[in-house]
Amino acid sequence: MVFLTNKTQYHTTYSMGSSWKPFILRKIFYHVNLITTEGDKMKQDISIKFAGLSIKSPVIVASSGLTGTAAQLKEFEEHGAGAIVLKSIFEEEIHFEYAKELAGAGPAGYSQEDLDYLDAKIKQDNVTKYVQLISEAKETVDIPVIASINCVSSHEWTYFTKKIEQAGADALELNIFVQPSDVRKSAQEIENTYFQIIDSVQKTTSLPLIVKMSHFFTNLGDMIQRVSHTGIDGLVLFNKYFSPDVDLRTKRLTAAGIFSNPQDLILPLRWIAISSGSAGCPLAASTGVHDGEGLVKMILAGAHAVEIASTLYQEGPQQIQMMNDYLASYMESENVQNLDEIRGIVSKEKISNPAVFERVQFMKYFSDRKENS
Repeated sequence: MVFLTNKTQYHTTYSMGSSWKPFILRKIFYHVNLITTEGDKMKQDISIKFAGLSIKSPVIVASSGLTGTAAQLKEFEEHGAGAIVLKSIFEEEIHFEYAKELAGAGPAGYSQEDLDYLDAKIKQDNVTKYVQLISEAKETVDIPVIASINCVSSHEWTYFTKKIEQAGADALELNIFVQPSDVRKSAQEIENTYFQIIDSVQKTTSLPLIVKMSHFFTNLGDMIQRVSHTGIDGLVLFNKYFSPDVDLRTKRLTAAGIFSNPQDLILPLRWIAISSGSAGCPLAASTGVHDGEGLVKMILAGAHAVEIASTLYQEGPQQIQMMNDYLASYMESENVQNLDEIRGIVSKEKISNPAVFERVQFMKYFSDRKENS
């Protein structure tokens, strides 16, 4: 079989018989720049508005080691990324570096003046490196560059955010996580940390502000709503964390599940579908979105965008274009021109049986299987 367009010729020996559907071929072969009889005009518009930014694709490259140097960013842009979140500057790493310096001081220790100087120098060194990364990224790509702070407290960010804004970042993502393992902290205290961080940063920057949050809350739905209504410009559900495992041979702790997998998307999918109709800002999905199907599912649930990283480590930057292709082809098969026409159509607010999102048991599933056996 030979499949022709006015730009590209594709060859395949795949036999589909007389009952093949054009959608299947388009899903396999379609280019991100969809071709119509009018020439190179885009038939489907996959651009979005997210966090006050105009973005050409809902696929955003998430903060990771892949976005830690400007040299790596251009390839993501060339394969269709809508925006890039730079590798985070970590509050915990700054604290660790400070503690390490103190431990190396010996019995004599440091004077208060020395401690103040050391604290200021460590912060300055980290911020200087990060500002350089932002500046180099802005020189390398034309798509939005989003700075990222991984924070666990509200103490450090007045100084950092001013420098990040001056460096030319297009937006700022706060990747907030307070580990719910400290039995001395109440649930209320952990929640309050989020609002303290958001408030302190909002006072120091005019950049569009995105929050990437955890799902570890006693009332997750309420927390999503309260965070989304703080005046932030975007909310990402959810961040992925390091998890320990045990090596039985060495009896030591190891890292478990470094990469997400496609099944992980069910958690953000549920909560985006539940929350999108009443959230105070656009939502983005993170963790578990690996391909075009995952992207489309999230948009149908109500997401404006997705953040991806694991699939880029595993499949390379070309995965972005494949996701864009799949989305555009799906839109054509549904005869829609822009994402607003399909966003949220399976959300809790719009489906006929919203109770499905509240189910926590499998009784009906196992009952149906028993009846059919």
